[in-house]
Amino acid sequence: MSGWGVSLLQGLVITIEISVGGYLTGLVIGGLVAWAKLRGPRWLVALANGYSTICRAVPEVLLILILYYAGQQGLNALMAWLGYGTLGIGGFFAAITVLGVVNGAYTSEILRGAVLALPKGQIEAARAYGMHGFGLFRRVILPLMIPFAFAGLTNLWMTMLKDSALIFVVGYNELTFTAVQAAASTRMYFPFLLLCGAIYYALTQFSNIFIKMFERHIRRWTPKLG
Repeated sequence: MSGWGVSLLQGLVITIEISVGGYLTGLVIGGLVAWAKLRGPRWLVALANGYSTICRAVPEVLLILILYYAGQQGLNALMAWLGYGTLGIGGFFAAITVLGVVNGAYTSEILRGAVLALPKGQIEAARAYGMHGFGLFRRVILPLMIPFAFAGLTNLWMTMLKDSALIFVVGYNELTFTAVQAAASTRMYFPFLLLCGAIYYALTQFSNIFIKMFERHIRRWTPKLG
């Protein structure tokens, strides 16, 4: 394995970066889509539901290929129609965007379900005290919905760590792609692929430490029901 240690480390860093970026992008997209489903007009609700249905029905590898290649072609065609030159999209930005779009569909359902599970009486009481808009969301809705959404969102993070390897199909040089390159170059498939799997396992265990810390934190101020 001599000579590939630095490359594997660089692949690991890229995997973490695109996982974090894709997850945060998915949270933003999922939040907007969840809002559209709950508060939007009918046409926007239908559009949001169509987006979620497609992303959950089509295999993620196929979605990544479509968004990565067709998305870039479509964007460049739009730029050409507007009279601008070809827009070069970096692989790193494209990877984060693709993973965020796919992850956003699942995030939207988790957030929508968390909002629907909130005790209606507490929200009505907050409104009776004059709380509206962002203040109502920040002080009442968000603290109440976090316990309902926590398990689903943490599972999505674990899924994101694994889904980051799917970027391998478009030739982006993350951990899995680097491990396969190393294995093919040295003909040491079992050691390199086993090491790659062990690194992903270590990442999930390391993530679990922070997840449990955060869970203990939110449980301290979460009232027990029943």
